[in-house]
Amino acid sequence: MSSAAPRLEPPAGHGSEPGPSPELVTSVFAAACTSRAVFEDVTSKWASLVLLALGESPHRFGELRRRVEGVSEKMLSQTLQSLERDGLLVREVRSAIPPHVDYSLTELGAEAAARLRALADLFEGSTAQVERARASYRRVP
Repeated sequence: MSSAAPRLEPPAGHGSEPGPSPELVTSVFAAACTSRAVFEDVTSKWASLVLLALGESPHRFGELRRRVEGVSEKMLSQTLQSLERDGLLVREVRSAIPPHVDYSLTELGAEAAARLRALADLFEGSTAQVERARASYRRVP
């Protein structure tokens, strides 16, 4: 029985160098790990807030922009693309005049949103404690 890590094969037509594929890395602490890249995407300020909003219900672009105060159109668009690429949300174009685009969570996205909701609830319920800590921090010489 071999203890070697599984290897990833690049999709056909990708990569110009023949030879063995890089080893599959499955540690969020490793720079080459896919889970680390997704972790970085999800924990960005805008992505976390978008996931929380979509955890409440599916939204259209404009609804998300209003729900997530302060996000620019460009950042929201980039965030949605990154979450779609990572398999956390789906973009559904409905034919209408004008066309409607709805964003909703995948099963993985819903799980991530639920975990983020628990974290948001923790911080929302701890604002007084955080404010005391911030005040104390400012007083330290």
